[in-house]
Amino acid sequence: MFRKIVSNKLIILQILFLVLFLVLIRAFENELFYDPFLDFFKKDFANLSLPAVKFFPLITGLFFRYSLNTFFSLCIIYVVFKEISLLKFAAALYCFLFLLFICIFIYIVFFAVGNYNWILFYIRRFLIQPLFLLLFVAGFYYQKQK
Repeated sequence: MFRKIVSNKLIILQILFLVLFLVLIRAFENELFYDPFLDFFKKDFANLSLPAVKFFPLITGLFFRYSLNTFFSLCIIYVVFKEISLLKFAAALYCFLFLLFICIFIYIVFFAVGNYNWILFYIRRFLIQPLFLLLFVAGFYYQKQK
């Protein structure tokens, strides 16, 4: 019983340590990433026109941030489930979802005519924050219970 308690505490500490890195990514987002949408979405953006953006720095920054969030999210998934097959599946999902959402993001920012600010807000949210981690952990846990 003592070993199980110590083992669970170790897992919780590992998860907290990894979550700390996700928090640090968020805390230092202004310094680490080029993202003119940070200030844009803090305003009443519903009827504003999109800010001027530089394509390459924006996409590179989104990719870098998504990659960091994905790395720490995959580490958390591994710590929780300890299954390589789940880790591979989650990694494939992360790659697919990045390609899907970055294509939609690029289309809206650079090619779409009209006001798609709310859609852009949510697409960007999935790209810059580890929301998939919450979905995947809950989904994998539910799947393991069956």
